[in-house]
Amino acid sequence: MINYDFSGRAAVVTGSGGGMGLALAQAILKAGGQVVMIDVKPKPDGIADSPRCIYAQGDLTDAKFVSNTIDSAFKKFGRIDYLANVAGVLWFGKDVSLLDIDLDLWDQVMNINLKSMVHTIRAAVPHMRKSGGGAMVHFSTIQCLRGDSKPQDAYVAGKAGVSAISKSIAMQLAAEGIRSNTIYPGVTHTPMQARWDSDEKLQQVADYVPMRRIGTPDDLANAAMFLLSDGASYITGADLIVDGGLMLKY
Repeated sequence: MINYDFSGRAAVVTGSGGGMGLALAQAILKAGGQVVMIDVKPKPDGIADSPRCIYAQGDLTDAKFVSNTIDSAFKKFGRIDYLANVAGVLWFGKDVSLLDIDLDLWDQVMNINLKSMVHTIRAAVPHMRKSGGGAMVHFSTIQCLRGDSKPQDAYVAGKAGVSAISKSIAMQLAAEGIRSNTIYPGVTHTPMQARWDSDEKLQQVADYVPMRRIGTPDDLANAAMFLLSDGASYITGADLIVDGGLMLKY
C-alpha cells in the first residue's frame, strides 16, 4: 500500500456522495488533506464533521452554486490544490441511441457529465494559481473508447468530451504548474451499477474481465491519488485506463 501525505493541501471532489468520489475523498482525508465534497445527494454516513472536511449538497449544473462552494472552501482552507471531477449520471433505459433519445434528456446528461466540469475548473483554477499550482483528475469511461451493442450515446459523448477538455486545459496551464489528467474506469461496483443485483450477475461480469474481478471504488481512488500526488508531477494531459485489462479484449 502506498502512503501519501496530503497534509496542508486542499481538494475539491465532486460526486463524493458515494462510489468512487466518496472513496477518493476519504483517501485524501486519510492522507491528511482537506476536502470539500460536492454532490446532489445527502451527506453519506461515515463522513464525520471535521475542520478538514466540508460537505456541500447541491447541483453541479448550477455555476453560481459551484463557484460559491469552491470560493468558500478556499476561504476556509486558505488554498485549493486539487480538483477531482468524478460526478456523472448513467441513466439505463433512458440514455439510448442518438437515433431515439429524447434530446432534452441528452442536454441534461451533457450538463451533468460535461458542462459541470467546466463550472468546477473555472471556479478552482483561480485559487490554484493563488496556491502556486495544482492538479486535476477527471473521470471518463472506457465505454467512450468503443461502440456498444446497447448504446448510451449521451453518456459516452459527454465522457469523451471530458478527456478533450482535460487535454486542452493541461496544455493551457502546464507552464503555471497546474496539471490535468483523465482516468478511464472499467466495470466498477458502485451504486450506479444497481443492475448487478445478485451474486450470479456479479460473477458473470467478473468473469468477462481478464483479471477476473470487478473494480472497486478504492481501485479508482488509488489511481486518482497517484495522479494528484507529487509522484505524478511530470504527468499532464495523460489518459489512464483502470479496467482490469478489459480493453485488451477489443
